[in-house]
Amino acid sequence: MEPADRIPSTSDAGAFRPHRVVVLALDGLLPFELGIPHRIFGRPRDAGGRPLYEVVTCSVRPPGPVETDADFTLHVAHGPEALATADTVIVPASYELGPVFDRGELTPELAAALALVRPGTRLASICTGVYVLAAAGHLDGRPATTHWADAARFQRLFPRIEVDPDVLFIDDGDILTSAGVAAGIDLCLH
Repeated sequence: MEPADRIPSTSDAGAFRPHRVVVLALDGLLPFELGIPHRIFGRPRDAGGRPLYEVVTCSVRPPGPVETDADFTLHVAHGPEALATADTVIVPASYELGPVFDRGELTPELAAALALVRPGTRLASICTGVYVLAAAGHLDGRPATTHWADAARFQRLFPRIEVDPDVLFIDDGDILTSAGVAAGIDLCLH
């Protein structure tokens, strides 16, 4: 992301405000991937002990249950309105992306949620979460990566994206994408 000395934000009054990372939890998500941003961004503090980041998880629906790919459901405390408050949005992989994965099309619910993201907000994906950014049109004409086993399929579905299956992550300024699950750790540390 950015060096820690450039992370804190300020309000109009000049007060310190941590960089707000909003993680979009979609049904079928992998719990490990959902935990990566919280683990990486949840602990750093400045010299005065103030958190450098605020990490919030949201859903495309009002607060409530989100299915995982495991045998448990998570309760997500924030709805899509949290996306409008993000400095960075991170989309972890999900195994239930439906038309996003099958046809490269956002569901109306997901499109409405992503429309809340302010222009200039940094976007990042972990593994196949890149399908969401691609289906939203954010990656057209740009480089991106995803899990190596999905790279060829992703390239066929989104021919306007420059897919590189041989890297752990790609930092293209305001959009970052990572390869497989664990590469999301490398992306977040970056």
